[in-house]
Amino acid sequence: MSTEPSPFRLGFAGTPEFAVPALEALTKAHPVCGVFTQPDRPAGRGQPVHASPVKTRAIQLGIPVHQPLSFKSPEAIELLRGLQLDALVVVAYGLILPPAALRAPRLGCFNIHASLLPRWRGAAPIQRALLAGDVTTGITIMRMEAGLDTGPLLARRELAIGERDTAKTLHDRLAGLGSELIVQTLDDVARGRAREVPQPSDGITYAEKIQKAEAVIDWGLAAERIARQVRAFNPWPVAETRFNGAQLRIWEAEARSVPTGNGGAPLQDSIPGTVLAAADEGIDVVCGHDVLRIRRLQLAGRKALFAREFLTGQQLRGARFAAA
Repeated sequence: MSTEPSPFRLGFAGTPEFAVPALEALTKAHPVCGVFTQPDRPAGRGQPVHASPVKTRAIQLGIPVHQPLSFKSPEAIELLRGLQLDALVVVAYGLILPPAALRAPRLGCFNIHASLLPRWRGAAPIQRALLAGDVTTGITIMRMEAGLDTGPLLARRELAIGERDTAKTLHDRLAGLGSELIVQTLDDVARGRAREVPQPSDGITYAEKIQKAEAVIDWGLAAERIARQVRAFNPWPVAETRFNGAQLRIWEAEARSVPTGNGGAPLQDSIPGTVLAAADEGIDVVCGHDVLRIRRLQLAGRKALFAREFLTGQQLRGARFAAA
């Protein structure tokens, strides 16, 4: 007689591209009976209405899609109950699930979170980890409860943050890791091997939602901090400064230390934001401490260019970038 546990009857709740790999992985392991995603919204140039990446993929997979405005209404709760789910997997859904929704599936709701909880609870764990200079991050699978990312932990897996990782590259690596870990975790639940551990009370931090204003570069800060800003805001909202009164977006950059001689700093008389050097390998800009070497940048209304290409049409040495 087979000892394999029966597949779970799953629901899935998610919205952005980050959630798509998990949806794809789960459909290969369990029947996914319904997908919940946020309502279609205007996006992009001209603001046409777009379906979420999760909705688009669910339709391709032939899974019924539901888009309630919230789960506060009795109708939404009854819809969820009517699916008779064993479990609901939630990945960057973007809507709050009230206690009635969390209780609807037989085994409850499980969340894939892109940090090593309790560090970086909240909306933007990937960007906040990069901004803070963290050297490791990871994926946590937790059972959901009413608090913000406060539920007990079922699984965690670490991932090293590389020196050149951006929010985009880290996003993609974590999305793949999360898709693997949720399948393994549900298998452990089905086999009775899963163990829930309360989150520790120390080490709690919150990843507030990213605001576009945070992308404006303050050249008075240290180059290393600005470099983290560039990486954290690639691909959105993209770190930016002003050049000749126009927006200049910085896509790739790195901090470079400036050696000091005879106890003095060679940049002590330079104003932060001043272009110190401009060459094929990069554009060096004076910061509050050290220099930022810009490797890829973009003027408003034009495509992003590497420094060598950008300099064919621009004279930058001695120019000064400004915050506004």
